[in-house]
Amino acid sequence: MRKAVWGVALGMVALSAAAHAEGVKPTPVPTLQKPGFDQIREADLRADLTFLASDALLGRMSLQPGDDAAVQWIAAEFAKAGLQPGATDAKGAPSWYQIVPLVEYRPNPAANGLTLRIGAAEQSWKAPDVLGGYRDDVDLTAPLVFAGYGITAPGVGYDDYKGLDVRGKVVLVFEHEPQENDPASRFNGTGNTRHATNRVKALNAQAHGALAVLVVAEPNRKHPSNLERVNRIGGSARRVPPLPGQALPDDELRIPVLTVSDAVGAALLAKAGMTPQALQSAIDTGLAPQSRALAETSVALHLENTSRTRGVSANVVGLLPGSDPALAPETVIISAHHDHDGSTTGNGGPEIWHGADDNGSGTVGVVALARAFMANPVKPKRSILFTVFAAEERGLLGSYYMAMHPLRPLATTRAMINFDMIGRNEEASDQTTGLIEIPKDTTNRLNLIGATYSPDFNRTVQAANRSVGLDLDDRFDHENALNVFFRSDQFPFVLKDVPAMWFNTGFHPDYHHTTDTADRINYPKMTKIVKLAYLSAWRFASEAAPPAFVPDPAGH
Repeated sequence: MRKAVWGVALGMVALSAAAHAEGVKPTPVPTLQKPGFDQIREADLRADLTFLASDALLGRMSLQPGDDAAVQWIAAEFAKAGLQPGATDAKGAPSWYQIVPLVEYRPNPAANGLTLRIGAAEQSWKAPDVLGGYRDDVDLTAPLVFAGYGITAPGVGYDDYKGLDVRGKVVLVFEHEPQENDPASRFNGTGNTRHATNRVKALNAQAHGALAVLVVAEPNRKHPSNLERVNRIGGSARRVPPLPGQALPDDELRIPVLTVSDAVGAALLAKAGMTPQALQSAIDTGLAPQSRALAETSVALHLENTSRTRGVSANVVGLLPGSDPALAPETVIISAHHDHDGSTTGNGGPEIWHGADDNGSGTVGVVALARAFMANPVKPKRSILFTVFAAEERGLLGSYYMAMHPLRPLATTRAMINFDMIGRNEEASDQTTGLIEIPKDTTNRLNLIGATYSPDFNRTVQAANRSVGLDLDDRFDHENALNVFFRSDQFPFVLKDVPAMWFNTGFHPDYHHTTDTADRINYPKMTKIVKLAYLSAWRFASEAAPPAFVPDPAGH
């Protein structure tokens, strides 16, 4: 799972947990689904994850041999289970692999920087005041424009670009979105919406003709900025040498996005006529955009890379065709990602980021579900596409690639269940301390992320859980500091209006550290989570009315 930021919220108690406390018996598993349900076994999950998170795979860094081995293992398991290949190769033959082309690059922080010019005065900054990179070298000079939060949201009646000309200019925007601490906000109350992520802001700026985007944390924020949160985590974020950047060479986002410090943001807004704090307050008070040109203000960006290479990874895809000819063209996706953060070699020998929970757990969960559905004599009506994505840790690259190049039509993709970190008990960690309240006992708890975009989806999972008995929690749909909603492979599909939910067991001190190992997994809970997904996916793939998507969830 990628790193990100957020605030304090309490989640729901599972319907099944309340029912069990009152002595209500669990709902029996439907007879026609039980053979597959019983196929999901703790011993198999343990054996598979022990292999996938072993030293031999060297942390499964995308474009490295360990991750290539994981890709081959997943494809072999899909084939043994009896799935059909879900993709085609360059010659049109069936294939287990949707090839994902990647550019790997290493930014040069000593050279990369930003220069501000206001009239004849000039200031320049480099890292850590200006952070980020781009797959290509960049040299540009252009006028600077302030575009508020950088959001165009017709369904919410809000547009930072109304009346603003940014063609051929650089745009400065705040992180997140307006009124994020107001439970009644039209932007999903205290939770994040699709508009709050930097990628969506950058695509919006690009659509309006901007050349680049500069992002500064909200000056009145009540939580750490994205950068501050990542620094709190440490682990692989502080590796030497740092992890390389990776990107899709044909990404629909074609302009650079850089993060600037509070001090740089204030300097850039010197000609705004209001302080950064006042600008944010004016926007938040009445959802009143404060976008404006900045007189006499221009910026020069210089970005270069010390190296840039090309390679390929793959989304591994297997198809279970639906049993109903009328519904088989429709799709349910069950997904995870196979990569993690690799390894480094120091004086004391190799350091390996094993990625057992993140996301070996999700990968073996998808494989287990492929086996379960294929072992079940009766098959669901709609087709199921089992997908394990590439390069999630480098920016959800495999899932963005599939969302841009779908193997089956997204308009008839009825639901998506995404696994990312389904193996641990949630514990206090540097990432979450002071930002989110963690229940005292998380040994049976599963976080459901994304329910606000499809209440129907949520009801289906809740109903299926009556046969499993997990404690279901929606805290992450009501916080805004950790950016969890954006941080896994369901998000590119949410951007395409696909009802999607992320199953996740929460953060812990081993997140993105070398200590995320297979021996620390709660296998009984993980088994229950995979069984819940099995029953939920059966419902999505067979029920007459699939879940509806809510484009603009509002607060309450």
